[in-house]
Amino acid sequence: MSEKLFSLLSGIIFGIGLVISGMTNPEKVIGFLSLTYNWDASLIFVMGGAIVVTAPVFFILKNKTSSSLGLEIKLPQKKDLDKNLLLGSSLFGIGWGLVGLCPGPAISSIAFFEPITVIFLVSMVVGILINKYI
Repeated sequence: MSEKLFSLLSGIIFGIGLVISGMTNPEKVIGFLSLTYNWDASLIFVMGGAIVVTAPVFFILKNKTSSSLGLEIKLPQKKDLDKNLLLGSSLFGIGWGLVGLCPGPAISSIAFFEPITVIFLVSMVVGILINKYI
């Protein structure tokens, strides 16, 4: 039970951070991706802040086999690139660039009831289901 509560709390903090930083606003993300028109560099600072905090923690904990809660840490074992990974990551990047949302900010944006967010989330679920059953 405690791992689910910790996951929920972490997700809430992450969502609040996305809202505060403005990353739930698709125009902000598209502004970062548009190098020729009103370029907005704020996403660099959000990503940079996340890397500065996360990288040392990953380095310190890289050899751990269990979490603080005593749960086994299961890291992906697959290390090769295949066509499914390349196709999926390309579609993800294209969608992110066209719409200005990725899964985390999209889920955090549900509270704003924007039609683009609903369309994005439905498309994301359809993509997950296609991947699962095909």
